Amino acid sequence: MHYSEGPTDQSVKSIQNFHMDSRGWSDIGYNFLVDNKGRIYEGRGWLVIGAHATGHNTSGIGVCFIGRDGDATDAAKKAIRWLYDEGRSKAGHPLSKNGHGQLSGNSTNCPGKQLLSWVKAGMPAPGGGDPTPPGPPKWPGRYITQPPIMRGDDVRTWQAQMKKIGKSIDVDGAYGPKSEAVCRAFQKERKLSVDGIIGPDTWAAAWKKP
Repeated sequence: MHYSEGPTDQSVKSIQNFHMDSRGWSDIGYNFLVDNKGRIYEGRGWLVIGAHATGHNTSGIGVCFIGRDGDATDAAKKAIRWLYDEGRSKAGHPLSKNGHGQLSGNSTNCPGKQLLSWVKAGMPAPGGGDPTPPGPPKWPGRYITQPPIMRGDDVRTWQAQMKKIGKSIDVDGAYGPKSEAVCRAFQKERKLSVDGIIGPDTWAAAWKKP
């Protein structure tokens, strides 16, 4: 559990820019982010290792609250708890609940006193109802095709989504012949133009129910 230690209207893009331009990371460090209205934003998602907690990125999912200490609302806590429950369901076993500063090797006050107290209490979900589920990640703005083989985090994100919906595909960030074959089969299933190119329509369809 993290907090951004910035204003509640801080954009996910600004956090991503900081992580990539100042930290030198390949993408935003967190797997998911939550704002004070309970909206969930997908960062690296479920299937990509984060860069949020040194020594613990392969053993846990990083969730960041967008705001400062004391800003977390009930809606935000509900959304964070939903992500925990979803992660537990995907893993098939209970998961530990930790604030960033509780992890060995991470000397930090993150996620602040308010959220740390809530985490230590077991992350109880206030009220009822479901939070706003994460929407599809924005189309990266480049058409993904081959040859030559295209590589990048956007390729990995699309591959991970294909795997999530049951396709046999390697999530390696390289768009080669095997990935193109999966793309063509997916386009045929969804009655899209079958060209093996991941454009805005094929990208958006990957996150829509058939």
